[in-house]
Amino acid sequence: MVKVEGLDKLLAEHPFFDGMNEDMRKTLSGCARNERFGPGEFVAHEGDPADRFYFVRAGAIALEFHVPGCNPIVLETLHGGEVFGWSWLVPPYAWTYDIRVLELTRLISLDGACLRKKLNKDHELGFELYSRFVPVMAKRLSSARLQLSDMYGRPCKKGE
Repeated sequence: MVKVEGLDKLLAEHPFFDGMNEDMRKTLSGCARNERFGPGEFVAHEGDPADRFYFVRAGAIALEFHVPGCNPIVLETLHGGEVFGWSWLVPPYAWTYDIRVLELTRLISLDGACLRKKLNKDHELGFELYSRFVPVMAKRLSSARLQLSDMYGRPCKKGE
């Protein structure tokens, strides 16, 4: 059994939780676990069930998506202090990209099903968590847009 006290301390040290009420953070830590991945391992694959989300403590991971006939495109590279995996929030709860580990990486993951139960019971906690995720989601969408414009962008001629 994992000690919740240790995980609460690790969550408190992560920037995503800056300013969060201690009781809320402790509630969330009940869904948490410590994880470690080596270079070249995958945390998740596109289309797999998105049953967790992650906080990068140390290391580096690449968020990648596939384009037919091409090598995977790196949407974004994340390091310590960043968060990924908002697909646990939105049915059908499936990953929309691959997550490949670039170097030894330490993560904290939170179980999506556990969180959804807690958020359904405590709407204030739900609002707090969702308001922290919306900027993450906006950043990912912006990164995807920039990658697509790099890939498919071309100078626009007047009249087109």
